[in-house]
Amino acid sequence: MILFEKIRWKNFLSTGNQFTEINFTSYATNLIIGTNGAGKSTMLDALTFSLFGKPFRKINKPQLLNSVNEKDCSVEVEFRIGNVEWKVIRGIKPNVFEIYRDGTKLNESAAALDQQKWLEQNVLKMNYKSFTQIVILGSSTFVPFMQLTSANRREVIEDLLDIRIFSSMNSLMKEKIRSIKEEIKVLTLKKESLIDKVQMQENFIEELETRGKENIKDKESKIGELLVEENNWMGDNEEKNRELVGLQGKLERYTGATEKLRTLGNLKGKISNKVSTITKEHKFFTQNTVCPTCDQAIEETFRINRIKDAQDKAKELQSGYQELEQAINKEEERERQFLSLSKEITSLTHGISQNNTKISGCQRQIRDLESEIQRVTDQLANRTAENEKLDTFRENLSTVYKDLSNFKDTINYYEFSYSLLKDGGVKSKIIKKYLPLINQQVNRYLQMMDFYINFTLDEEFSETVQSPIHENFSYSSFSEGEKMRIDLALLFTWREVARMKNSVNTNLLIMDEVFDSSLDGFGTEEFLKIIKYVVKDANIFVISHKESLHDKFDNVIKFDKVKGFSHNVA
Repeated sequence: MILFEKIRWKNFLSTGNQFTEINFTSYATNLIIGTNGAGKSTMLDALTFSLFGKPFRKINKPQLLNSVNEKDCSVEVEFRIGNVEWKVIRGIKPNVFEIYRDGTKLNESAAALDQQKWLEQNVLKMNYKSFTQIVILGSSTFVPFMQLTSANRREVIEDLLDIRIFSSMNSLMKEKIRSIKEEIKVLTLKKESLIDKVQMQENFIEELETRGKENIKDKESKIGELLVEENNWMGDNEEKNRELVGLQGKLERYTGATEKLRTLGNLKGKISNKVSTITKEHKFFTQNTVCPTCDQAIEETFRINRIKDAQDKAKELQSGYQELEQAINKEEERERQFLSLSKEITSLTHGISQNNTKISGCQRQIRDLESEIQRVTDQLANRTAENEKLDTFRENLSTVYKDLSNFKDTINYYEFSYSLLKDGGVKSKIIKKYLPLINQQVNRYLQMMDFYINFTLDEEFSETVQSPIHENFSYSSFSEGEKMRIDLALLFTWREVARMKNSVNTNLLIMDEVFDSSLDGFGTEEFLKIIKYVVKDANIFVISHKESLHDKFDNVIKFDKVKGFSHNVA
């Protein structure tokens, strides 16, 4: 139970810089009176502002600050829950929002919005709507239960029955389901990606093997071709070497021809010179009988002998010269044979050298191909890196499948829980359990107020009204006074239910101008009896213009306005 003990405020609306304080627990029934504008309804605004950050009436937050002092607006409310003392302070200029537990201020590191949520969910166990339905019945901006939307009606009932936790859990479940579905989407995409990667890696390894074997086959075929080519060049070399040996044997027969020809040429030259000398001598003695130098006659016998001797020598030299010419011709032929054979030998040697180069090239290519075959063979025999990559993909895929399975199991559990926590689930069963009691209490209070109708709420919190004189009636069909009785009956019922549940039960009941509105002949005395003797464990505050009610209440608080400032004069 929430036991409200005290509220105080200053620089709030028309209240000045001095605190106005009201003790909630001093009297069972309290009457608050005052003229219009005196500030008798200020307590309502101060109370809801302190607890929920907004006034009861439709007043903008800046307008709550006293227009004269324009600073240090402060509202403090004290209440007890069990053995724990709570105090909430809220202010404007400066902005203040402080929560105290047993005199110790709670951590202010959280945002004000988070603090407010924590205050409503963990301490008060109700929000603004529920609070106003249980604690306050007003005539100005108050929205009665029956004028709330279906969703807001449900909100109030859930607070009363302390089952809002199911809605919170439902929201959490919904968020978890959404989050898990996102995780499943991500995992599904990951799964599809890994399936593709496994398939691609398998294809890649298969292709590596196929390509490798084809590569080896192609290279082995090439090696075979090179071996044939090498053998051909080697065979050609063998043939050329045989020819070379034969030519080298022939060449030996013609070795030295050049030297002999050179010697014979020198000899030929000498013979030619000798012949030229003898020819000149023969010509001289043939043509001259007198010495052309000394003009002496040449002896005839001497001259004839010399001519004859020259002719003999010339004949002899002529014969030797012919033999020499034959020898030279023979040696020139031998030299031609030598050169021809040398050329053939050179050509063969060059061919052998070219063949050897080609053979070396074939052997080098064969070695390279054999090395490449070995590399590919080793690669095929040991595809560790690629196999490890494939194993990693498969392991990751297996993990994803397990995660997906776990998530699907989890989401099934959450979806089942979500279905239980929806409005038609557990909450509906609890509400259905309490509906007969609620309807019974509403009609009990209506009869106490001499309003004889059968008013029932269904599971959707829509009303059904049965009356001997009214058929097919609804809340909106009644007069304002009749609506007021229904509103009062619901208010008293909610308090009764709250008292039974205890978690949202409170001692405070405030009614604003209830006696000032028409109750269609329903007597004040009867109404006072209800709030005094039927509504149990309550500190009741009734705001009214009727000063004639003084003697009907345990305590009277009067508000007045002096020099523009509101204050109580109790």
